[in-house]
Formats: sequence, structure tokens, C-alpha cells
Amino acid sequence: MGSVQQRLERFLHSPGPIGDLLGQLEARTGVQRLYLASGSVAFLGLYLMFGYGASLLCNLIGFVYPAYASIKAIESHSKEDDTTWLTYWVVYGVFSVAEFFSDLFLYWFPFYYAGKCVFLVWCMAPVPWNGSQVLYHSVIRPFFLKHHKAVDNMMGDIGTKALDAASAVTREVLQTLAKSRARLAAGVAPQPSLPVCTEPRLPVPPRGDRAGPCRAPSSARARRGAARRPLLPLAPARLPHARPFLPWRG
Repeated sequence: MGSVQQRLERFLHSPGPIGDLLGQLEARTGVQRLYLASGSVAFLGLYLMFGYGASLLCNLIGFVYPAYASIKAIESHSKEDDTTWLTYWVVYGVFSVAEFFSDLFLYWFPFYYAGKCVFLVWCMAPVPWNGSQVLYHSVIRPFFLKHHKAVDNMMGDIGTKALDAASAVTREVLQTLAKSRARLAAGVAPQPSLPVCTEPRLPVPPRGDRAGPCRAPSSARARRGAARRPLLPLAPARLPHARPFLPWRG
């Protein structure tokens, strides 16, 4: 128990975001870092059990600090911390996939998010019995070494089939476009040209006797039509209401 407490105190006094924050709080409040950390963990556990938004808080705990530590590992020249955080993200990804299919049942268990938070903290803890290292070397790595050749072959076959399918679809699309273009070119016939008036323009006749520039005046058309029609005898005009003329009598 004493060794665990010493390791915890060493971790709380180590330089880093958690150690710096606890150092500032210790300087302002006068409370030891160990008590501050214990109280924060107890409050966090109670909130995960009974508080609102426990899922979001749990995901933030499992993502924010590991992402920050991973960026620092990328920028450093050491390879050991890169391997450590890559192992954590592999375990985190496998756990997220498994949780997606089992969350419907695990959601109804009491204190589920508190247990999930404890699991994620165990996976990122800087201790020799780190959870991500234990799960990777005991479960994930043996499974990978046993099936990685089959997975590589399957991924290669999928990639080849995907390329072949994409090439076939592209070829069909290009052929269809070429056929449509040829069909449109063959179906468009030359439009007949409109007749152009070559006769000289006639002067514009007065209003009521106008004609187009290529048509004879209406009076000339009327004379030609009268010449073609036969003449009919005219009937005597009748005035139905005519009165006889009577001389005026004085």
C-alpha cells in the first residue's frame, strides 16, 4: 500500500498538466496534492454515477489527455512514448467498436460510465501494469499475429476488385457519353433556309391599302380577282320603307 501511495505522490509531483494544475491549487489553498487529487476523483466518481452528461464527460476523459500526450510524443525525439500512445489508441479503438455493439445492453447496468472511466484511466495510467499494454500483449497482438496474413490477402483482393469495378464503370460511362454524342450529331438535320425576297421594295401605300414588300397592293389584287369572277346581273334595289312623292299643297 505504501509503494502505491509513493508512486501516486511521485506522479502528482511530476511535471505535466496534472502536476502543474495541482501545484497551483496547492499553492492557493494550502491543501496537499494527494488530498486534492483524492477529492477530485471522489467528486468525479459521484458525478459519473448520478450526474447529467456522464457519457460526454467519460469520453472527454478518455480522449483529451491521451490526445495531448500523443501530440507531445509526436514532437519528441523518443520512440518509446510513440509506441506507448499508439498502443493506447489501438486498445481505445477496439474498445469503442465493442462498445458500439454492446452499449444497448451495458447502458442499463448501474454505474456503467463510472466503470468505463476507471477502465480508460487504467489504460492510460503511467504504470508498468498499464491497461493498454496488458490488453495489447495478451489479446490483440496474438490475434493479429494469427490472422494478419489472411487480413492482408483479403484487403489486397478488395482493393483489386474495387479498382477493376471503378475502371469498368468509368469505361461504361465514357462509352455511353460517346454514343449519346454520336446519336445527337446524327439526329440534328440541317435547317431549311427561309426564302429571301429579291424583288425591289415598293413604296408604302396610304393607310388602308398597305401591302408587304413582296406582295402586290390590295387594289391590284382586287382588280385581278374581279377580272377572274363572272359578272352577275344586278337586281333592282328595293326600298321597303319608301313613301310616294306627293307635291306640296298650299
